[in-house]
Amino acid sequence: MPVIAITGTPGVGKTSVSSELRSRGYRVVDMNEHLRSHGLLADRDEARDTYDVDMEALNDSLGEYRAESGTVFLDSHLAHGCDCSRIIVLRCDPRILAGRLRGRGYSEEKVRENVQAELLDVILCESMETDIPVNEIDCSAGSAADAADAVERIIKGEADIYLPGNTDWSGEMEEWF
Repeated sequence: MPVIAITGTPGVGKTSVSSELRSRGYRVVDMNEHLRSHGLLADRDEARDTYDVDMEALNDSLGEYRAESGTVFLDSHLAHGCDCSRIIVLRCDPRILAGRLRGRGYSEEKVRENVQAELLDVILCESMETDIPVNEIDCSAGSAADAADAVERIIKGEADIYLPGNTDWSGEMEEWF
C-alpha cells in the first residue's frame, strides 16, 4: 500500500492540496494533528516558534496507516523524513509564499527563514538525499484542484513530467539574502 509524502516549505499549499485529495476520497493524514494526538511533540524552540519531533518515534507511530488498503498521503513539511514510497514536494514562488506567511501572522524573521528555505530548495534537497522517488509541483499559480490533479497524474504513472529541477527561484536570491 503506497504511503506518499506531500511536503514542502510552510505556506506552499500542502493543506489546501491535501484537503482537495481528501475530498476526492483519499486518506490523508494531517501530521500536525497526528503529532499532537500521539504525544510526539517534544521541546518547543521558542526562538524559531517550532517543536522538536523525534522522527523515529513518528515513523513508528505511522504503522497503522501502512496497514490500510489504498493510497495514504502524509501532509507535513516533515513528511519527506517519514518512511514512504514517494515524495511529492510542493513549491511556491517566494513572493507569493511571503504573502501567504504574512497573512498567517508569521513574524518577518520567520517569513524570511521560510522563504530562504524555499529559495535554497531545502526540502527538495533533503528529499533527493533519500532513495525514494521524488516529484515536484509548482503551486504558485492555479488552484488546489489543479495541484491535486498533478498529484493524481503522478500516482497514476505520469511522474516523469514532474521530475525535480523544473522549479528555480535562484533569480530572487538577492532580495532575500
